[in-house]
Amino acid sequence: MERVQKMLAAAGVCSRRRAETFILEGRVTVNGQVVTLLGTQVDPAHDVVMVDGALVSLTTRRTFLLNKPAGYITTCEDPHARDTVMRLAPRIPGLHPIGRLDKDTTGLLLLTNDGDLTFALTHPKHHVEKTYLARVTGVPVENSLDALRQGVVLGDGMTSPADVRLAGANAGEGLVEITIHEGRKRQVRRMLSLVGHPVVTLTRLRVGPLALGDLPEGVWRELTAEEIGTLYQAAGVAQGE
Repeated sequence: MERVQKMLAAAGVCSRRRAETFILEGRVTVNGQVVTLLGTQVDPAHDVVMVDGALVSLTTRRTFLLNKPAGYITTCEDPHARDTVMRLAPRIPGLHPIGRLDKDTTGLLLLTNDGDLTFALTHPKHHVEKTYLARVTGVPVENSLDALRQGVVLGDGMTSPADVRLAGANAGEGLVEITIHEGRKRQVRRMLSLVGHPVVTLTRLRVGPLALGDLPEGVWRELTAEEIGTLYQAAGVAQGE
């Protein structure tokens, strides 16, 4: 027996906290009866659990690292029939991207059916770092890099200080490695454009302790239990609670 919100998270429906909201809103039924108590216990092997009338099946939690190519939308479905990252991913019930990379950004993207891990890595209070390598127009000087290190004002407010270094320069373009822990839309592109160096290409190299490594573009690999544990640890969240 286990709490119904834990079962919903394990099935990849949503995070455990989101599941609690579903329960309080009366959207969850167990054996045909609406449940609104957060401590409700269920037997995943025998009880029929539904959310908004859809049957929930308990699945093994699995997480994958994909080296996302350019040209793919980071979503499960697209109403305009554009290619999504799910075309490149294994077919696992409840699998979804953790966070987003925009269409033209490449690199490390995590996909999981573990709602708790999604919550741990995307909630702003957990401050999980993400590192990018940007090829930009022009070669930034230290004053520009210092502005990013201190935080800059975007249309949606002041950014937190970033860890930034010039990683190289060639033919009038610079390579900038930048680490942030926020998740605003197109944040790195907007930050670099603000200091006068629009992004030409952008690749995410790392999420927390997990690095992209030499995984070929368009290819995925499944994370080990140890790697998943380090992601929970980076978020400051106890795995399985």
